Amino acid sequence: MHLLVGLGNPGPRYQYNRHNIGFMAVDEIVRRHAFSPWRRRFQGEICEGQIGGRKALAFKPQTFMNDSGRAVGEVVRFYKFAPEEILVLYDELDLMPGKVRVKTGGGAGGHNGIRSLDAHIGKDYRRVRLGIGHPGHKDAVVGYVLKDFAKTDRAWLEKLIAAVADEMPRLLKGDDSGFMSQVGQAVFPPPPRPPKTKATKPDDPKPDDPKASASDSAAPDSRIGGKSDSNRKEMD
Repeated sequence: MHLLVGLGNPGPRYQYNRHNIGFMAVDEIVRRHAFSPWRRRFQGEICEGQIGGRKALAFKPQTFMNDSGRAVGEVVRFYKFAPEEILVLYDELDLMPGKVRVKTGGGAGGHNGIRSLDAHIGKDYRRVRLGIGHPGHKDAVVGYVLKDFAKTDRAWLEKLIAAVADEMPRLLKGDDSGFMSQVGQAVFPPPPRPPKTKATKPDDPKPDDPKASASDSAAPDSRIGGKSDSNRKEMD
């Protein structure tokens, strides 16, 4: 069994914030794979279902981002999840919008939700980093992540969330590179290849072609053995 954790802040005020992309992704996974209804437990919301024939729990901590580890730790200890069975989906400033990267372990990278998880369940869980881009200066980060996605973000955001949900069976099988590749192609499809052209044989020489004119002028001689009419008269 796997545990899918989405990080975010609870309540309608934060629902469409960039910081809540982890909640958005888990909500879409639950919807597309027809999980059971959400219920309150472990200081969060939890539900269960099947993804590609594998049982999974989805969990959204309701303790606010900076204290996410406390709620997630309760779930992990109750079900005795191993680190490799835990997948955490969250916003990543250091990836351009729409990009996705999967890794196991590592540092928090300044993310307070990840820092909290590391303190409660260790660092060896799997991380699904969902790119939201960087505002350009560290002083603008808090205001940036706690603002709603812009309307212009909708094109890549909807594609990303849908692709993450659709390709989740690959991730549960351990195919991290395949998951990232398929999500990347869904969000940023490659340009269409130009149609192949068939090789054509060169046309016969045109009448105004010098080569054609030369061959045409030589043709009468070739038909009479190479001798002109005047020579024929002298021979007669």
